[in-house]
Amino acid sequence: MQRCNPFSLAFLALILALPVLALGQDPAAGQAKPADPQAKPDSKAKPGDNSNVLILKAPEMPAQPQFKPELRAVDLEKRKQVNEATRMHLIQLMDAEFGHVRKYIPLGDKALVIDPQGRVTPNDPALFQLTQSHGTAAKVGDKVQITNVVFHEKSIYFELNGGPKKKTKWYQHISVGVGGGGGSVTPVNGEEDRATGAAFTLQFAKPVPEMTLQELKKLLSPVIDFSEKSAVEVYTETLPPKIRDAIKNHEVLVGMNRDMVIMAKDRPEQKVREKDDKGNEYEDWIYGKLPQDVVFVRLVGDEVTMVKIAKVAGQVIIKTEKEVDVKDGVASLAALKAGASPEDAARQQQEEPQQPAHKPTLRREGEQTEPTLQLPTNGQPQPGHPAEPDWGSGGKPGEKQPSSQEPPKPPQ
Repeated sequence: MQRCNPFSLAFLALILALPVLALGQDPAAGQAKPADPQAKPDSKAKPGDNSNVLILKAPEMPAQPQFKPELRAVDLEKRKQVNEATRMHLIQLMDAEFGHVRKYIPLGDKALVIDPQGRVTPNDPALFQLTQSHGTAAKVGDKVQITNVVFHEKSIYFELNGGPKKKTKWYQHISVGVGGGGGSVTPVNGEEDRATGAAFTLQFAKPVPEMTLQELKKLLSPVIDFSEKSAVEVYTETLPPKIRDAIKNHEVLVGMNRDMVIMAKDRPEQKVREKDDKGNEYEDWIYGKLPQDVVFVRLVGDEVTMVKIAKVAGQVIIKTEKEVDVKDGVASLAALKAGASPEDAARQQQEEPQQPAHKPTLRREGEQTEPTLQLPTNGQPQPGHPAEPDWGSGGKPGEKQPSSQEPPKPPQ
């Protein structure tokens, strides 16, 4: 066994210590120093030094004005609870109604609530963030449609543009199979459960009170703007003044159709179907109950033929004279009969201007008229008309040709 040379061991130790001596005799100098949080960024650093860093910035919500509720639920707390007739009436009028939203509505969401004080939760920034993560059912100012209305004890539930959950047909829930196995009769794809709209709730501190359509729209004003005219308002503006005033005053005129009666009096509380003496079917719509005035509206087909009003004092008013003509969906005042009062005739002349009378003629429209032939009275032509040639004169007026039946005169 050979013995190690002391000089070789010293040389080996010197070689191992050279890296340490080159780094200033600091063993930790080769390690990366942690970044100083208080150090200022180097202004001479090149832009490409942080080219691999991706900074994500959340979208900012656009500024939008805040709307004060036109009516709050607490303002109606002293009223009695809504009855079934009012519920059905409001559902009928609000269903398929259009309006413009004043909030961001997240897709498939139903967390938006209008509390009894008229405040909306979640707030605007939270709703905007939900639209960024879940999708947007409607942006501020978009036109939406109410597609479902449900009354609860202390709240009313509204669905917009189809609601937060896609509706399926009844047959899509049927499964068929053989030998214990089952399967859906319709194919399943990714669009089956995709939401098409959203929903929100109007809350009350007490049971839902009685209200009108305009009051309900004012309660929803923090979320939806119904300032546009409804379909009923647009239709009534096309009607003659007398019919428009009757609908506005909840009065039924003889000759109205079913839609006009519903617009004027709402759907009837009671219906009676019977036959008259001749076997013709008719339907009576009854409005009101004692001790109030009771109105009987008789319809034959789609036309009102009689209106009977039983007053509380015992007076009975029956109207059978036709007042409205509805042809091809266009309503007009019916023609007055000879026995009409002068006041009614004057009123109709003011409401419907008469067309200028024309003499009956067989000529088509645009066909030129020919001058009228006037016969002479004393053998002389009338002024302004050419003289008529005599028969057999060869077309010359005033010259008469000899007739074949008269013998020729002998020459003189």
